[in-house]
Amino acid sequence: MPSKTLRPSHFAVLIAALMTISMGQSMTFAILAPLGREVKLTELAITTMIAFSSITFGLASPYWGRLSDKIGRKRVMMIGLVGFFFGTTAFASSFVMGLNGMLSGTALFMCLLISRVIHAGIMSATGPSSTAYAADHSSPDKRTKTMAKLGTASSMGMILGPAFAGATAAFGLMAPLYAAAVLALVMAGLVWKVIPSISSEEKHTRQKGAKLGYTDTRIWPFIAIAIGTFMGFAAVQQTMGFFLQDQLNLTGVRTAQLTGITMLTSASFTFVIQTTVMQWVNLTPGQFIKIGLLGISLGALVISSSSEFFLIALGMGIMGAGVGCTMPSIISATSLAVEPHEQGAAAGMIAGCPAIGFGIGPVGAGYLYQINPHYPHIAAAIFIALLLVGVIASKRV
Repeated sequence: MPSKTLRPSHFAVLIAALMTISMGQSMTFAILAPLGREVKLTELAITTMIAFSSITFGLASPYWGRLSDKIGRKRVMMIGLVGFFFGTTAFASSFVMGLNGMLSGTALFMCLLISRVIHAGIMSATGPSSTAYAADHSSPDKRTKTMAKLGTASSMGMILGPAFAGATAAFGLMAPLYAAAVLALVMAGLVWKVIPSISSEEKHTRQKGAKLGYTDTRIWPFIAIAIGTFMGFAAVQQTMGFFLQDQLNLTGVRTAQLTGITMLTSASFTFVIQTTVMQWVNLTPGQFIKIGLLGISLGALVISSSSEFFLIALGMGIMGAGVGCTMPSIISATSLAVEPHEQGAAAGMIAGCPAIGFGIGPVGAGYLYQINPHYPHIAAAIFIALLLVGVIASKRV
């Protein structure tokens, strides 16, 4: 069986690989709108691509997690990173053909959609396999802190991605995508070099793939909490641009700038919580989940009652801090609830939850926003508060 000690060099590679994926994602979101308009795609076409890729990511993650239980974490990590390289290259090349007039209209949209969906499906392999590797090599009493440290990779990627896009965009609008693709390929080589392959002993102890399901009584409460957390968070985040523009009477450019600042604030608070509180305070995963949900609900309330940018950004920061407490604890609790040979399957299911939440939350939020701009934030605060009540009442959590 694997050692319960996670070597610093191995952990650094896991962080770097996950940060690369997160940077690539946040960077893509930062440039997708101007790129889409350059090739005359509608806002609906762009959001459709995002929605389909998110759903694909959520559905594919459990498969990759189970596969990592069967063939080893290293192989699946590399599949995700190499897939990110080819998927991003295909996506960027489709845009190049659109910019050069080789593709347009429906043909261009279909090429972009298909490449983006395939890209999301394959790159989703890296997250659950990396998380499962960290779970394999951390003791139960260190699991929550380990997952919090691992979570900083996504936070840092979200923070650095737009900055990386801005720096590389100086070489052309397509440069950030190609740069991200090359970086992922470099990370794949690093994983191949540093992370050890599955041992002969592990090969004999692996089962034919854990048949872990969403209704498994050991993990379904954590699945529900994870999806619910990101439904509430996404409802606020995905309507933030509209809310800022309407509340502060901003131009389109200024709206984009301030929306980026609120997202940076949220990611920064998440990072700080995961590197300080989650490391210094010894609480159970269940206790951290309760604190996190309370923070998310309070943050949404601050936003719903605000008409000043400082308070809106503060509310996003509080929500980010809540997510920083909640998600590593959910991952840790799920990991501790299952057997060693089920770690990959469990990690894959949890990894898909944020994407599922982001696929559901904004739909209802968009409808509520048309009625009243404050309703999505109020609804998110109430929804997360009810989720917190359920957690408090749950003996399982």
